Amino acid sequence: MSNVTVIGTQWGDEGKGKIVDWLASRADIVVRFQGGHNAGHTLVVGDQVYKLSLLPSGLVRGKTGVIGNGVVVDPEALLAEIDRVSAQGLVVTPETLWVAENVPLILPIHVATDRAREAARGDRKIGTTGRGIGPAYEDKVARRAIRLCDLAEPETLDWKLDELLLHHNTLLAGLGAATFTKEALLAHLQRLAPRVLPFACSVWERLDEARRAGRRILFEGAQAVMLDVDHGTYPFVTSSNTIAAVAASGSGVGPNAIGFVLGIAKAYTTRVGEGPFPSELDDENGRRLGERGHEFGTVTGRARRCGWFDAALVRRAVKVGGVSGIALTKLDVLDGFDEVKICVGYTLDGEAISSFPSAPAAQERVQPIFETMDGWRETTAGARSWGELPAQAIKYVRRIEELIEAPVTLLSTSPERDDTILMRDPFED
Repeated sequence: MSNVTVIGTQWGDEGKGKIVDWLASRADIVVRFQGGHNAGHTLVVGDQVYKLSLLPSGLVRGKTGVIGNGVVVDPEALLAEIDRVSAQGLVVTPETLWVAENVPLILPIHVATDRAREAARGDRKIGTTGRGIGPAYEDKVARRAIRLCDLAEPETLDWKLDELLLHHNTLLAGLGAATFTKEALLAHLQRLAPRVLPFACSVWERLDEARRAGRRILFEGAQAVMLDVDHGTYPFVTSSNTIAAVAASGSGVGPNAIGFVLGIAKAYTTRVGEGPFPSELDDENGRRLGERGHEFGTVTGRARRCGWFDAALVRRAVKVGGVSGIALTKLDVLDGFDEVKICVGYTLDGEAISSFPSAPAAQERVQPIFETMDGWRETTAGARSWGELPAQAIKYVRRIEELIEAPVTLLSTSPERDDTILMRDPFED
């Protein structure tokens, strides 16, 4: 019996929420291991729609949810999300939600720094959500972060706030933005501490106990490989590593514990915000994909840029992400197209290349090489077996497998949880 780690293989928004929800019904514990509340999952369960940003998706299924040390947590956003889903009937208590006591916290000063810097970039904006994620990760590696456990120690909080204010107020003043006082930040944290501290615990220890007891653990990634701070389209990336290897360090387990790595890929490609996007469509096909796929960000509400499936990018994600198999989502969005295309590589200054370059200027110059296939008129929506799929849709899936060099082990044909075709059970690998 294996644990399972789920990661995105494109630029996020691949439909991880539904897949994690589907897998969570068979897991005991679901762990978030990186990112912050800049990522979102939408789960459709019966007539209820849950929009989650920080909370692990397993809570919707009554499973134990874990926020690991690799996440950066805005305590105010966390409590607001707990209140919202509790009003929808979910039970979120310190017994059902474990938060690593050593998670770094996002404070209002991080949000202010994030937004002031993005504004100062002018036409070189990265496309940050302005939620303070990046500055919070910076403070973590600079060793000045305030962590959840610090809220229980007034003396620690006192000197850490001094160091935090010295750095951020200097930067904010230089950017012409309003600065913060120690009193205001301290009052903010003191107000939140009584509600958030009961969730704090030694996550690494509890996960070790769970593993020894044979409990199934599902590790839930946020964002995707092409937004990884090392392996993505830098600098248009998130501020954390998103590959499966981080499931171990971001939750306090050994690398042998992450199990089967399931990569999520949409049957086409989308991206939110700035950055290169070789297979992007600025035509009627792109608009049609966006409308049919309801391509708007769960957290930001921003319209997603749409394009054909980029097999070269996903192949890279498979290699660096350690992907064992792919869950392909939103195949039904392609129903009715006369033809569909797959990006199989690129040209750079007229020369064919097989992988996406790392240098920003080169990334801007690459042109996609497309392979064209016949589309299908029949519907794939709601299919739950291969026999219900049109022959041409099956050919499309098989061609994707060849190009990304990984098997499609699970196929999603609608937002509904049970509209799923399973070829290989990740938990039984």
